[in-house]
Amino acid sequence: MGKKRKAKNPGMIKPHEAMNVFKKSRNPLSLGDLEKRLGLTKRHRKFVKNILKDLVRDGKIIKIGSVYDLVEKMNMVTGKLQVQRSGAAFLLPDDQNRKDIYIHTKNLSDAWHGDRVAVAITGSHWGGKREEGRVVRVLERGKQVFPVRVIRPSGATALLCHPTDPKLDFGIVVEPGEAVKGGPAQDQNGEEIYPAEQIDAEVDYTRISKGDILLVAPGEQINPSLWEGRILKVLGEEDDVTVQESIVKANHGISTAFPPKVLAVAEALPDEPGEDDFAEREDMRGIPFVTIDGETAKDFDDAVFVEKTDDGYRLRVAIADVSHYVAMQSPLDREALKRGNSYYFPKSVEPMFPEALSNGLCSLNPDVNRLAMTATIEFDKSGAPVRSSFAPAVIRSHARLTYTQVYKGVILGEKEEQQSFGDFLPMLQLCEELARKINTRRKDRGSLEFDLPEPEIIFNSQGRTVDIRPRSRNFAHQIVEEFMIAANEAVAEFLTEKELGCLYRVHPGPDSEKLTNLFKVLRKIGISKQIPDPVTPQTLQAVIKDSEGSDQEYLVSRLLLRSMKQAKYGPVNEGHFGLASECYCHFTSPIRRYADLVVHRLLKVALGDEHQAIPGHKQLGRIGDSISGTERVAMEAEREILKRLTIIFLKDKIGEEFHGVISSIAEFGFWVEFQEVMAEGMVRLASLEDDYYTFWADRQMIVGERTGNAFRLGQKITVRLESVSLEMLEANLSLVSGAEDYKKFV
Repeated sequence: MGKKRKAKNPGMIKPHEAMNVFKKSRNPLSLGDLEKRLGLTKRHRKFVKNILKDLVRDGKIIKIGSVYDLVEKMNMVTGKLQVQRSGAAFLLPDDQNRKDIYIHTKNLSDAWHGDRVAVAITGSHWGGKREEGRVVRVLERGKQVFPVRVIRPSGATALLCHPTDPKLDFGIVVEPGEAVKGGPAQDQNGEEIYPAEQIDAEVDYTRISKGDILLVAPGEQINPSLWEGRILKVLGEEDDVTVQESIVKANHGISTAFPPKVLAVAEALPDEPGEDDFAEREDMRGIPFVTIDGETAKDFDDAVFVEKTDDGYRLRVAIADVSHYVAMQSPLDREALKRGNSYYFPKSVEPMFPEALSNGLCSLNPDVNRLAMTATIEFDKSGAPVRSSFAPAVIRSHARLTYTQVYKGVILGEKEEQQSFGDFLPMLQLCEELARKINTRRKDRGSLEFDLPEPEIIFNSQGRTVDIRPRSRNFAHQIVEEFMIAANEAVAEFLTEKELGCLYRVHPGPDSEKLTNLFKVLRKIGISKQIPDPVTPQTLQAVIKDSEGSDQEYLVSRLLLRSMKQAKYGPVNEGHFGLASECYCHFTSPIRRYADLVVHRLLKVALGDEHQAIPGHKQLGRIGDSISGTERVAMEAEREILKRLTIIFLKDKIGEEFHGVISSIAEFGFWVEFQEVMAEGMVRLASLEDDYYTFWADRQMIVGERTGNAFRLGQKITVRLESVSLEMLEANLSLVSGAEDYKKFV
């Protein structure tokens, strides 16, 4: 009888060792094959699965059936598929150093927009500037569940539906029997893709009408443009705001329910912190902290207090201590990481944590004891930070104030509102005084500010959209923002000094190609002659100031904004270009952002907490990538719901004229932002019948060849609303007046 093989310690196996095994193997390997070649046993299967999962996610290996192999061996590239309105698509490779790959419509196979796919390179496109490929395999469906619009209601035959996402160009057929089939909705691996408790137990098939919105799980493919489907939920009529929100949540894979295990953990937590929780915490309940938020806010992450000192000011920022209740790798933590952040919609919120935490135990509600992490920052008389200290504490918010109250009472000095503040008024006046000084210093160092108003959707008592207008913003908002930025910087600098690691909020400098194009345009129109050297926040801030008050101010600010890269999270400090900050993180919103929860854990360990678990450098990198992705999902969902509700709002305004400004230009037309309402539509070049128009990219304008009529960014024009389409998510306009002579801009 042979000796029993002694297994290696799996913790000693690194991903690069698994990669070496694949490189040496002549054939693809199964999970079991890899275990044996690594010297592991079945006891370590979960560990090996995690290694394989990470390598697949990073695009280094590919899974085909039950075996794995190197992507490079198969001459394939993996990534996410992005389909255009035209039907053509691009692969966004997992390898971020590789350029996007063009895929013709005929080479998409059965892949959908948002799928993770493997692509074989077939040649080049656009004169060799871009690789071209074809989809070989769908590795993972981007959408397991999606909303559909009923095209043909029931009769003798099945329901015929079409996805509400215009980038999903195929039909879904639901048979009567399929509409009422029960049971959980699962993917091919048996994973739940939609909460069983939210599936409609029974569907009255005969009451479904044309135009109704359903939530469907796709089944087998019938032909290249038709799939079977199963109704999970009847959402309702398309024009309903809550239905539109449900569509957007489904389109972006946003969870609408917490797993039972997560809810059970949340419900087991106490309603209030107890005396045992106060051990080894500073007692700051006597400090009159206040929260300042919007009128409808329910989750209060932060509270502030300011006092005068002999040398200047002392700012105290108290942030909800979520990490006290949410242990790393617990069910609550894993669900929060999966969500990444809370998702806000006009009439609903999908929180990162169950309401028992987000609106209850962790929220800094007034007149109750709450656990907090505090940052105390000393400022000199000019508003420059001098030193900082941090501590776990127990606090008691003394007042729940709103931005409107602070604006009226402190900024405008309205006596009636001031009287309602009582003893808080002097402290609030100090808040304004300090915030203005911090804001001045931040602007002086080059912090970039683009004055782009956020839209606010106004509903009537029936829940219908009656207006879309700029969201009110004043210096009361700025007070809180300045204090939060100061606290975020202080924590990032402290963690950097301690060398324990930090999950930084990184904002790289502008995209060099876009910046070059911007200055080419500026040279053509006489605003600026050359790219600043070096490119710093201060030099770009100067470009913005140079254009203020001119006809080109709109063009400069928009093109400069578009040259900016997206902020992200990561373990390497690259600075925050937009804030002109050398060291920055997110610390102030752990109830609604996972990044802040991670930073709290790191801060506790830096302060000497020996019981707090923290992620290592590589894990911080993976977390940063994940939550940077969920942040983009939240932004895309916010844009989509605004677009959908705008189109519904404009439906009864077809034929009306609007004054507007050209906000963006493409080869096929230009977009116009309305002045009367925060909405936009497109004037297509095909609708301009007085001339043949071409796009001058180097001047960002469209010019008529015969008439010389021109349209440029920032130009004021009058348009007529011709049509709107929820199916295509677009509003089509025609020009009424406003064309200008191109010679004016040359």
